[in-house]
Amino acid sequence: MRTINREEILAKLGHVVVLKGGLSAEREISLRSGHAVYCGLQRLGVQSSVIDVGDNIISDLTKVKPDLVFNMLHGKGGEDGVIQGLLETMGIPYTGSHVLASALAMDKVKCKLIWQKLGLNTADFVVLNDQVAWQGVIDKFGRTVVKPVNGGSSLGISIVDNAGDLQEEYLAALKFDKQVMAEKYIEGKELSTPVLEDQLFPTIQLETDRDFFDFEAKYKDENSRIICPPELSAEKQMELELLIRNAYQSLCCAGLARVDVMQDCEGEFFLLELNTVPGMTNHSFVPMSAKKIGIDFDELLLRILEVNLKQDIK
Repeated sequence: MRTINREEILAKLGHVVVLKGGLSAEREISLRSGHAVYCGLQRLGVQSSVIDVGDNIISDLTKVKPDLVFNMLHGKGGEDGVIQGLLETMGIPYTGSHVLASALAMDKVKCKLIWQKLGLNTADFVVLNDQVAWQGVIDKFGRTVVKPVNGGSSLGISIVDNAGDLQEEYLAALKFDKQVMAEKYIEGKELSTPVLEDQLFPTIQLETDRDFFDFEAKYKDENSRIICPPELSAEKQMELELLIRNAYQSLCCAGLARVDVMQDCEGEFFLLELNTVPGMTNHSFVPMSAKKIGIDFDELLLRILEVNLKQDIK
């Protein structure tokens, strides 16, 4: 990975404001991500402050007058285009993808429809509602993943293998979003690859003793295992990287993102989702991946900020 000029980046940065918290179900993780980023900026000597986003966000931003916002808001309101639209209206540059890409990536159905149209492999799915034929979904998919259409951090996700559980978990997922989908369960390796513009960070392979990499496995279970580099042949790694690049570019993403993929038992890859504001906690995959190639947390922040300096989107 190319080198960066630390001093030059720091000299060009003005007041960087970290947005964290928010009102989504992912508030807890956002608070942790935002705190980690703010502490890193402080260590770097960047003029920085932090806002726990609430109803007064417009007045808060007006008061602190940021030169750049480092967006660490996860979930609704933070990575669905809403805060991005507000910041653009206020003329404030920010990290990460812009309005359209954020909205598309957050909506798993819209995202998967685009990938299907472009011939990018993703697991088959249906949108659930009260009138759906529950047994028909099970007959079609067999083992099935239930997930909110708009959401992250694996909140509201479950795996079922019968119609009764499918209906029950659908109702449970509605607590996290008004739209819920069912997706064919892919058995195999779970892989996650960070992307920063045209640069791919090392892919990590995720292993857990739980049914899947759920919220507990991601953020609390100390027995979760990270394998890097993943157990892939050179040919398969190249195939995966092409799929990752195409998924990122298909949504017109910018800045940092993370693409999650499953590889089934026959070696075929299936796109799961694209996260435009990936976590930055000590359990998060992006910092873990960067560390594998000698990029510590603070340098990772500089690389993210450098993207915005180059874009000059003020």
